[in-house]
Amino acid sequence: MVDTESIVMAHSDIGKRGEVLKAGEGNLFKKNGDGTIVREISLSSGRSFEVSTPIVFKDKVLGTVIVGVNQSVLLEAQRLARHRILVILTVILFVGLIGILGLLVFITRPIRELSAGVEELKDGKRTRPLRIYSKDELGKLTESFNDMSELITNQKKELFKYTQELEEAYTSILRILAMAIDARDSYTLGHSARVALHSLMIGEEIGLKENELEELEIASLFHDVGKLKTPDAILFKNRTLNSMEYDEMRHDPEDGAEISKKVKSLQKYVEPVKRHHEYYNGMGYPDGLDGDEIPLYAAIISIADTYDAMTSTRPYRKALSEEEACRELERGAGKQFHPELVEAFLRAVKNRAQPPFDPYLAKVI
Repeated sequence: MVDTESIVMAHSDIGKRGEVLKAGEGNLFKKNGDGTIVREISLSSGRSFEVSTPIVFKDKVLGTVIVGVNQSVLLEAQRLARHRILVILTVILFVGLIGILGLLVFITRPIRELSAGVEELKDGKRTRPLRIYSKDELGKLTESFNDMSELITNQKKELFKYTQELEEAYTSILRILAMAIDARDSYTLGHSARVALHSLMIGEEIGLKENELEELEIASLFHDVGKLKTPDAILFKNRTLNSMEYDEMRHDPEDGAEISKKVKSLQKYVEPVKRHHEYYNGMGYPDGLDGDEIPLYAAIISIADTYDAMTSTRPYRKALSEEEACRELERGAGKQFHPELVEAFLRAVKNRAQPPFDPYLAKVI
């Protein structure tokens, strides 16, 4: 601070008090209307700025306040200010991000829970009620979903129980029908049940699934349904059939297939019923199919049917022993019968492999 004579009245360097301060040199940078002047001064240490403002009291100039600032100080102050601003912005951004994530989790968690619940219900895996995170609209929606899910699950259990009862009733009807077919002839009573039992032995030996074994059992029970159309005079004849009678007997697979076609639930058994007299070498009937052209169930039933026929007493011949019947099957492998299925049956007989227990079959046997 200097007076009107430029004598230093106050200075940051106390030793300069009383000295005469030389007029500032440098380029005029800015001048305001109140007399404030800003000059840019070049020094050996770098650029600096000098700001001088007159001290006025009652319109009389008492002196001047002069402030000099080095550019490096300004730059450092600017750098520090930027750093602080950056730190503050980073903190604000971080806090805001945490808040957003927290809000996002709070909002999306019940939605994800609902979505997962819908997927589980759709896939039939619903095992637990959904967790309710809040009492707002989403919470009420989740609670309603839990009620709906419980209702659907209970109804599904009831429906499954009724379905099982219907399936059991359906199978029972087929078994009764098989017994009725066999009962026409006292010599064939229980034949279809035994064929089903032997077929299941083969099916289990080759690794059929449970539902496939069930289908194989029904196809076996139903394989002779065509005999319903066979005249009694031929069916009960005690002597060898003549050529015309034999041709009439050969129609029973096709007759059985026609009967099966008329019932929608039996249509999947049409092929086993129609093809169980086809031969592996193509010499069978009705269409002379060979090899793998013959449906699997039909090929299995062919072996089981022949084995039971050989081990059962007929009016015109005595029953063969188990060993003799097995040898006959071996001789027919690759000719009348599928060789791999014959091997499977012989293994099952040798190891006494048991198919899934069936009370009906057990009673008939």
